[in-house]
Amino acid sequence: MRTIGNIIWILTGGWITALGFCLAGCIFYISIIGIPLGRISFRMAALTLAPFGKDIVYGGGAPSLLANIVWFLVIGFWTAVAYAVMGILFCVTVVGIPFGMQLFKMARLAIAPFGSSLVEA
Repeated sequence: MRTIGNIIWILTGGWITALGFCLAGCIFYISIIGIPLGRISFRMAALTLAPFGKDIVYGGGAPSLLANIVWFLVIGFWTAVAYAVMGILFCVTVVGIPFGMQLFKMARLAIAPFGSSLVEA
C-alpha cells in the first residue's frame, strides 16, 4: 500500500514540491549560516517526495528549540499553514484521507523540524 500511495503521490505533484525544497536547500547552502536550514530543506524534500511509510521522531534540546523558533518565524509558519489547509481539503473525500494525513504529518514537521529525524515505518 505504501508503494502505491507513494507512486500516486509523486505523479500528482509530490515531485514538484520536493524539487522546490531541494532548490531552497541549495539556496540556503550558499551561506554558512544557512547550512542548517538547507539540511532541513533537504529533509523536507525527502519526506515530500515519498511520505508513505515514513515516520518522524522528535527530539533535541535547547539548541533545537532556538533553531526551531528561527525556522518557524522565517518559513515554518507559512509552510505549516499551507500543508494544513491542503490536508483539510484532501480529507473532505474518503479517497483523499490517506493523503490528507500525510499532509498533516508534513505540517507538523514544518513547525519544528530541528531535532527530528525521518525513520522507516
